[in-house]
Amino acid sequence: MEVLAGDVGGTKTRLARVRVGESFLRVLDEAEFPSAGYPCLGDILIAYFRRSPGEVRAAAFGVPGPVFRGRAQITNLPWELSASELVEVLGTQQVSRINDLEATAHGIGELDPNSLQTLAPGVPDAQGNAALIAPGTGLGEAGLYWDGTRLRPFATEGGHADFAPTDATDYALHSHLAERFGHVSWEKVLSGPGLVNVHDFLRVYRESPLPEWLEEEMQERGQAAAITNAAEGRSCPVCREAMDRFVGYFGAEAGNLALKVMAFGGIYLGGGIVPRIEGRLLKPDFLAALRDKGRLGAMLEQIPVRLIRDDRAALLGAARFAGLAEAQ
Repeated sequence: MEVLAGDVGGTKTRLARVRVGESFLRVLDEAEFPSAGYPCLGDILIAYFRRSPGEVRAAAFGVPGPVFRGRAQITNLPWELSASELVEVLGTQQVSRINDLEATAHGIGELDPNSLQTLAPGVPDAQGNAALIAPGTGLGEAGLYWDGTRLRPFATEGGHADFAPTDATDYALHSHLAERFGHVSWEKVLSGPGLVNVHDFLRVYRESPLPEWLEEEMQERGQAAAITNAAEGRSCPVCREAMDRFVGYFGAEAGNLALKVMAFGGIYLGGGIVPRIEGRLLKPDFLAALRDKGRLGAMLEQIPVRLIRDDRAALLGAARFAGLAEAQ
């Protein structure tokens, strides 16, 4: 069966025509589009089929936001995902829209084992629920329920839950962000824009002006990428502190999610930022933050922690979901 899979992101949208079998996925054609360059997903689909004409039996799209009662709300894009528009463009009634992290969760089982980096092995033959957390343009979170035979993904909007300060600097950060945004969610500190928020706060808090060279690099590479790059050098203490706190927040919220879904089957780290900071995640500070849960810290040591290196997990997961939907 041939399906169309989509990974819709705040920065880019990836589409692929995929042949789906019971035990395999084969990507036949793949293309990437800048999301902000198009007024809607329908226009991206039209552009894709111009360069790669053909019919598909089913389609599924992972979208960054909640999908509720058939309505998909994109969190970081001014798009309306109209089901009727997608059906008209694709020429099939079998069109699914699922949360992007749910799509990624479906894709975990499709990955080559070499695409997963183990940060903590946990207990041997760990089994049970699992969880997925992925900072990128936003912060995505999903769960995977163990039904006794296999893992079944489900979406959450946990990235929009309240950020929890733990020290004096965090409380000052929370106050700063509350004045600016009102509600302070984990996404406000644990995402690409979140890293920028933390850095902006620390410059004021530490009374450290923005270096001219960093401002130029931000204009050239983007703010989050410039901060991440500068954090690895010795010339920007505020960037290093921003990244240190970012890694700590990542670990803390990963541990929170693991507790909430009892993720004894493992917690997976995904998203566009993860490959860029892999070296930092391999250091002890990340796991220490993840396990810093008081009396339950020892329990979290039993949970495997794995990093997803393949950025096509959501795309593959959408293809698998489309195949399952068509087969029903």
